[in-house]
Amino acid sequence: MELCITNSTRILNLNSLNRTGLPLSVSLKNSTVEFMNQNYFNSQKLSSFSRQIHLYLHQPQFHRSPVRIFASSSSSVALGPEKDRLPADIEVTESPEPNSTVRLSVEVPEAVCKDSYKRVLNELMKQVKIPGFRPGKIPESVLVGFVGEQNVKKATVESILKRTLPHAMTSVTGRALRDSVRIVTKFSEMEKNYSSLNSLSYDVLVDVAPEVKWNPENGYKNLKIVVEIDNDIAAQQAAEEELRRRHKSLGSLKIVTDRGLQVGDIAIVDISATTIDEDESNVQKIPDAESKGFHFDTEDGDKVLPGFLDSISGIQRGETKSFRLTFPESWRQEHLRGVQAQFTVECRELFYRDLPKLDDSLAGKLLPGCTTIEQVKETLLQKCREVEQTAKDQATDNAILDQLHKMVEIDIPQSLFEEQGRQLYGAQLLQMQAGMKLNEQQLAALSSPKAVKEFLENQRENITNVIKQNLAVGDIFKRENLQFSTEDLVKEVENSIAELKQQKQEYDEDRVREQVQDILEGAKVLEWLREHADIQYITR
Repeated sequence: MELCITNSTRILNLNSLNRTGLPLSVSLKNSTVEFMNQNYFNSQKLSSFSRQIHLYLHQPQFHRSPVRIFASSSSSVALGPEKDRLPADIEVTESPEPNSTVRLSVEVPEAVCKDSYKRVLNELMKQVKIPGFRPGKIPESVLVGFVGEQNVKKATVESILKRTLPHAMTSVTGRALRDSVRIVTKFSEMEKNYSSLNSLSYDVLVDVAPEVKWNPENGYKNLKIVVEIDNDIAAQQAAEEELRRRHKSLGSLKIVTDRGLQVGDIAIVDISATTIDEDESNVQKIPDAESKGFHFDTEDGDKVLPGFLDSISGIQRGETKSFRLTFPESWRQEHLRGVQAQFTVECRELFYRDLPKLDDSLAGKLLPGCTTIEQVKETLLQKCREVEQTAKDQATDNAILDQLHKMVEIDIPQSLFEEQGRQLYGAQLLQMQAGMKLNEQQLAALSSPKAVKEFLENQRENITNVIKQNLAVGDIFKRENLQFSTEDLVKEVENSIAELKQQKQEYDEDRVREQVQDILEGAKVLEWLREHADIQYITR
C-alpha cells in the first residue's frame, strides 16, 4: 500500500560512506567475496571516520590474505616484507602512469640470475631423490634432466622475481597501495628473455597514494554549509507522539457496531484505484495505490493521500465508497504526481480503541522506572531531544562531507576504487542478509563477480565521492596538525576488543588499533570543520 507519506531525517549515511572499521567478508562453500579495507606499505593508510565508533568497529574479523603478485595465470610470487641480499644491484626506472599509477621497469643483471639459478638447483638437490645418487651429490646435468629443463627455468624466474621485487619496490616505499602491485610482463616473455640473455627484465605497475589537490587552495577553512532538517524531528512533537503510541499499546480494540468511521478508529479496508479518462478503454489500474486488508489508523490521516480520510469518514462495516482524488505534485512517486484517480474502498472491519485513563497509575507501564505521568513526559522529551541533536549533528556532517568531495581533485587509482566499491557492496550485502535472511543460493548469486562488477559500474560516482571524502579528511588532519589523546585511543581499542571477545569474533589487535585511530582522526576533523564553518540550518 503506497498511500502513506513517510519523512525521514536527512542524516549521514555512514554505511554508504564506508565508515566500516574492519574487514568484511561473506563466505560460501563455492564462492567467497572478500571486502577488505585498503592499506599502504609502511603504515601509509587512508583515514576513515565515524561519530559512532562501536557501530563500525564491532564487525566480524577475518584473516587478511598475504599480498600476492600474479606473474601469470599459472604462476604467482609472494611479496614478503624482507629483502634478500643480492650479489649485484638491479636497475629500476620509474615512470608515471594515469590514475596515480607508477611503472617500474626492472633490469636484473646476469649475476643475480646465476645466483638464483644456483639456489634453485641447491633446493632441488635437497628434495629430489634419484636412484644411484646421494642427496646433494647429483650432477647438474642429471638433476636438470630429471626435473626437466623447462621446469627449472620456471622455478628460476620465480626465484628471481621473489628476490628482486622487494628491492624494486624500494622507490615507492611509503607511497604504494597494498594489494595493488602487479607484474605486467608476461611470464612466457620473461622465460624467453632469461633463456636467451641469461638476464631478466620485467615491468611492474603499482598504485600509489594519490595527491589531494584543493580547489580553491585551503577552501575547507571557509566552508559555507546549508543543512536541511526535516520538520518531524521536533523534539516536543516527537515526545507527544511517542507518549500517544505507548498509551495506545495499553488499550484494546473493540468492534464498532452502531456508527460509522470517525477519527481515532481503526478500519480494515480493501482499496482499489484506477485512472480517470473519458475514454474507458484508456482507464488503467493503479497497483501502487491498491491494497487488500489494509489496516488504516485514522490518527495517521495526515500521512495518507490528502482527502482520503475525509472521503471515507462515516463509512460502516460492509459498506463501499467510491470517490475521486488527485495525487499532489509533491507526491513521492513521480509517475503518480498530478494523476486523477477513482478510488473504491470497502470497509471489512471497524474498531475503536478502549484506552485506560492516562494517570500516574500507568507511568510504570508506559516507561519502566517512572512513577508519574510528568516523569514519563520529561524522560521521553529528553530522549527525543537527544535524538534530535544527533540527527542534527549527523545532517551537519553529511553536508560538510558533501562539500569536501566537490573541493578536491584526486587521480584515483583503479585498485583503490575497486577495493572501496567492494567494501561498500560488502556492507550492503551484510545489511541485506541481516534484514532478509538470505539463503545460501541467494547470497551466492549476490556475491558473484558479475553482481560485484555491476555494483561497481552503477555506483561509480558514489564510490568516487566516498574516496574523495576519505582522502580529503585525512589530508585536513595532517595539514592542521590535529591530535587526539592516547587515552581515547587505548580506551576505544579496549572497548572494541572486549566486545569482539564477547561475541567470540576473531580479531587482529593491530588492525583494531589502526581502525580506531582512523576513526578518531576523522572525528577530530569533523569537529574542527564544524567549529570553523559557517553553518546555516533550514527546515524543509
